[in-house]
Amino acid sequence: MADEQLKRRLGGGLLTLYGLGTTIGAGIYVLVGEVAGIAGYFAPLSFIIAAVLAGFSALSFAELAVRYPVSAGEAAYVTAGLKKPSIGLIVGLMVVAAGSVSSAAIVNGFVGYLDVFVDMPRSISIVLVLALLVALACWGILESVSFASLITALEIGGLLLIIWVGGSSFSENLPALMDQLPTFSPGVLSATLLGATLAFYAFIGFEDMINVAEEVKDVPHTMPRAIILTLVVTTVLYVLVSLVAMTALPLEELASRQAPLARIYEQSTGNAPYVISIIGILAVLNGALIQIIMASRILYGLARQEHLPKQLAAVHPRLGTPVLATIATGLFVLVMALLLPLLLLAQFTSAITLSIFALVNISLILIKRRSHDRPAFQVPAWVPWFGAISSTIFAIIQIGGF
Repeated sequence: MADEQLKRRLGGGLLTLYGLGTTIGAGIYVLVGEVAGIAGYFAPLSFIIAAVLAGFSALSFAELAVRYPVSAGEAAYVTAGLKKPSIGLIVGLMVVAAGSVSSAAIVNGFVGYLDVFVDMPRSISIVLVLALLVALACWGILESVSFASLITALEIGGLLLIIWVGGSSFSENLPALMDQLPTFSPGVLSATLLGATLAFYAFIGFEDMINVAEEVKDVPHTMPRAIILTLVVTTVLYVLVSLVAMTALPLEELASRQAPLARIYEQSTGNAPYVISIIGILAVLNGALIQIIMASRILYGLARQEHLPKQLAAVHPRLGTPVLATIATGLFVLVMALLLPLLLLAQFTSAITLSIFALVNISLILIKRRSHDRPAFQVPAWVPWFGAISSTIFAIIQIGGF
C-alpha cells in the first residue's frame, strides 16, 4: 500500500472544472452585493482589477507547477526557491491549515442551510456531512472530481441563469445606469480599489489545482491551460453577473441583500428562488469536498518528501487515493468546525492563503534568477514581482481586519 502511487486520471476538462469549483464556489452568490456596497456602480471594474491582480499569482503557480509537478506543490516551490526545507514544511502545513479551516467554515455554512430542512443537533450534522465528504474523497480522484465537476456545472448554470433572466433588465436599464455613474474621481478610484480587495477573494482557488499535479495527465501542457482557462471563465462570469446585478436591483437593495442573486431571480421571473438557493447550498458542499481533496494531497506530498510520517504517503491499491491522509484531514476539519466561529475561520483562511501567495511568488523570482532552464511554460520575470506585491498588500489589509 505504501509503494502505490497516485494515478494520473485527470484530463484538461476535469481539471478545469475542478479549478472552477474551487474558485467560483458559493462566494459569488453573495459577494456581488458586498462589492457593490463598497465600489457602487464601478463594482464590475473592481472584479476586473481583482482578476488582473490574481492573474499574476495564477501565472506564477502555472510555471511552478510545470517545473515541479508534485503534490504539496507550494512546499516544493518554497523549498526550491528559498533553499530552506524547514520553511517549505511550514508553508505546506499552512496550506493544509488553510484548506482545512476553509472546509470547516464551509461545513458550518452548509449546516446553517441544512437546519432549514432538517431539525438536527449541529454537532451531529457536522459529523455526518464530513463523513460523507471524506468517503467521497477516498472513493477515487476521478470519481470525487467528477462529482465535484457535476456540482460545478450546476453552479455555473446558476450564474448563467441569472445572466439570462436578468438580461432584459440589463438592456432596458443600462442607459439609466450610465446616467447615474459618478464622475471618476480620487474618491471613486479609492472605493473601486477597495472593492477590488474584497473581489480578490472570489478568485482564490486556482492554487488548489497544482496539488493534484501527480494525478493530472501531461502536466506541462494541461496545468497551465487549465489555470488560465479557469481564471478567464471566472472573470467573464463575475463581470457579467455584476453588470446584470447593477441593472436588475437598485444599488442600495443590492448592497443590503445577503442573497442578491436569489432576489434578482425572484424579481426577474416572479418565481420563488428555490433553484438558485439549492444551487447555492450544493456549491457550499462542493467547496468543502474540493478543499478536503486538496489538503489530503498536501499531507501525502509532504510525507513523500519525508517531512511527515511515511504512513500518510500510503495510497490505497484499489482506490488509488491517500486514504489515511484524507481521513486525517477530515478529522482536523471536524475539530475546527466544532470549535471555531465562522467569521474567524474565514479571516484566517484568507490571511494564510495570501501569505502563501507572496512566498510562492518570491520563490519563483529566486528560481528564475538562478536557473537557466526553459520549461514548457514560463512567464516574464516581472510577473512574480507583481504577484508578490499584490498578495502582500492584500494580506496586510486582511490581517488588519482581524
